[in-house]
Amino acid sequence: MTSPLHGRLRLGVNIDHVATIRNARGGAHPDPIRAAKIAEAAGADGITAHLREDRRHITDPDIEALARELTVPLNFEMAATPEMQAIALRHRPHAVCIVPERREERTTEGGLEVAREENRLAHFIAPLSEAGCRVSIFIAADARQIEAAARIGAPVIELHTGAYCDAHHEGRFADRDAELEKLREMSAFGASLGLEVHAGHGLTFDTVAPVAAFPEVAELNIGHFLVGEAIFSGLDSAIRRMRGAMDQARQDAFGEGAA
Repeated sequence: MTSPLHGRLRLGVNIDHVATIRNARGGAHPDPIRAAKIAEAAGADGITAHLREDRRHITDPDIEALARELTVPLNFEMAATPEMQAIALRHRPHAVCIVPERREERTTEGGLEVAREENRLAHFIAPLSEAGCRVSIFIAADARQIEAAARIGAPVIELHTGAYCDAHHEGRFADRDAELEKLREMSAFGASLGLEVHAGHGLTFDTVAPVAAFPEVAELNIGHFLVGEAIFSGLDSAIRRMRGAMDQARQDAFGEGAA
C-alpha cells in the first residue's frame, strides 16, 4: 500500500475563530482573510472554513473572499443541508468536508452518523463529487462509520481526535492511550478500504505528534488552538511551530526524508 509517509503531511488551518472574535464586536477586525493569507505564508497547505447554518463565525462574504483570494486549497466545512450544498456548488471549492451540526453546540461534537443515513448522504455528496470537489466525511474513529463512508463513495474521511485530546488535557492518561490506539487502528482500517485519511479536532502542540506519526494520515486540520496560541505568540509563529512539530514527528517515525 502506498502510504502518505512518502509525501509531506499536510496541514489545514481552520480560521473560523478569527471570525468568532471579529463577530463578537461586529466590524471588520480581525479579518479572517488576512489570517488565511498569514497561514499560507507560514506553511499551511490549505485553509478550512466552516459556514454554519447560524453564521456564528464564518459568513457568506468570507467564503466568497476565500474562494476568490486563496492560492492554497479551500476546505469548505458544511452540514448536509440543501442550502450548504447549493453554496458549495456555486463556489466549487477544492474540498468539502461534511460535518454534523446542531445549533446549541459550542463546536462540532462527535462525528457524522453515516451508517444510519447512507442513502441520503450518498445522494447528497454525488453532485459535489461531480462538480470536482474532494468530499470528506468527518466521523468518529469507528469501523462501522468508516465502512459506511466508503460505501457512499466518499474518497476521504477525517477522524475526530477530540476524545483523545480531551483525555490528555484532563489527565486521563489510560483513556488517552485507548483513544490514541483506536485512532491508530481506524486510520489503518480506513486506508485499507482505499480511503484517504485525515484527522482533526482539539489538536495542540502537546497532542499532535502521535497522530502525525500515523503513516496512513495524509492531512491534519487544526484551528481553535492555533488562533488561541496566536494571542500569545502570533499566528505566523504558532503555525510554523505546529508545522515543525508535525514534520519532526514524521521524521522521528520514519527517518530521513519523511517530512
